[in-house]
Amino acid sequence: MKALVFLVIASGLAAAYSVIQVLRCVLSMIRGSVLFNKPLAWVIFSGDQIMAYLTLSAVAAAARSAVFSKMGQSELQWIKVCNWYGKFCNQIGEGIASAVIASLGMVLLSAISAFSLFRLYGGNQGKSDASW
Repeated sequence: MKALVFLVIASGLAAAYSVIQVLRCVLSMIRGSVLFNKPLAWVIFSGDQIMAYLTLSAVAAAARSAVFSKMGQSELQWIKVCNWYGKFCNQIGEGIASAVIASLGMVLLSAISAFSLFRLYGGNQGKSDASW
């Protein structure tokens, strides 16, 4: 099942990206400046979006393959593989459930990143529109 290989690769990329982000945060805390210039915020936002979409697509593909393994597809003459390899299929199901939680975490981080980015474009609070 190539979908499971894709899930492992996507999870590895997301983990590597997360380690890079943690290192960036630690370095910014050591230096004393917390982020925020607009170009860097855009890069972080874009990276978070890419990782969120990548992990969601990998989880969706793996879940579809898992359903076919569990249920089969009689129209396409695909048999129920999980009848033969029950323990393996259970472990795959646990792995996919963990990947779903991780991908939801990436979506949450992406939302936080979007908030942080668009906060930089807050506008002129307290000023009237007549000052334009």
